[in-house]
Amino acid sequence: MKNTSKTIVFFGTDDFSLEVLRSLVAFGYNIAAVVTKPDSKSGRGQSLVAPSVKKFAIENNIAVWQPTKVSDIDNNIKSIGSNPAGILVSFGKIIPESIINLFNPGIINVHPSLLPKYRGPSPIETAIQNGDKQTGVSIMKLTASMDAGPVYGQIIHELSGTETSPDLYKTLAQAGAAVLLALLPSIFDESLQPTPQDDTRATYCKLIDKSETWLKPDEVTATAAERLVRAHLSFPKTKINIYGHQIVILKAHISEEHETPLDILCQDGKYLSIDELTAPSGRMMSAKNFINGYI
Repeated sequence: MKNTSKTIVFFGTDDFSLEVLRSLVAFGYNIAAVVTKPDSKSGRGQSLVAPSVKKFAIENNIAVWQPTKVSDIDNNIKSIGSNPAGILVSFGKIIPESIINLFNPGIINVHPSLLPKYRGPSPIETAIQNGDKQTGVSIMKLTASMDAGPVYGQIIHELSGTETSPDLYKTLAQAGAAVLLALLPSIFDESLQPTPQDDTRATYCKLIDKSETWLKPDEVTATAAERLVRAHLSFPKTKINIYGHQIVILKAHISEEHETPLDILCQDGKYLSIDELTAPSGRMMSAKNFINGYI
């Protein structure tokens, strides 16, 4: 096993982050602290919910820092010793340069796209929504500009055109953890130097919000609607009102003809045919069961 004595501060928040953190700990790396967002309110009761990486850190006796402002952890970082490394995975906040400069060789970022393609917060959803044939993971050196740092290495993942966002998050998290572990020894001993990105080829993806929940079939083709269902299955989910009922579409396919009451006419004259959904009761069910029970 390679030398894993390098002290690491890990920045992350969600399950994509957790997969990488879990791999680092299992491999024996010295994680001095986990930096994550403050607990957030969730659910009808608006109770506080801790990020998944926080729960894992506590279970593994790793210090947890949850700053409101990232710059507030300046003294925390300085207190853990000289030359720590930073690893950042789906953290969700901009890291100021004053914090980046406290790490050696800097902060290493695991980003789920083939940079410089899809810089930004939603590369997985965007790859599905655009019908891309391939995506991947980039290991890069963080800079103050969003996802613009030089790249240590990449791994390519071919897409079948049937992936959902939860599936692809899991797949790329595992791939990202594997390539990160393979590259870290060479990054830490500086035998591997990152290659600058070609900024002229950069493309960007945007933050997804709840305004994109509702499907507007008269504005999109059936192909675009089906991709949207798969891309937004994690969040914000794709909803539509049909026969007086609000449903969440979980799975659908494209149809040339109208065959069932759950075939939705789209802009191009083709149909989005719903296969599985969440009913108004909150139950997940097949289209057939919904038709029998609600229509």
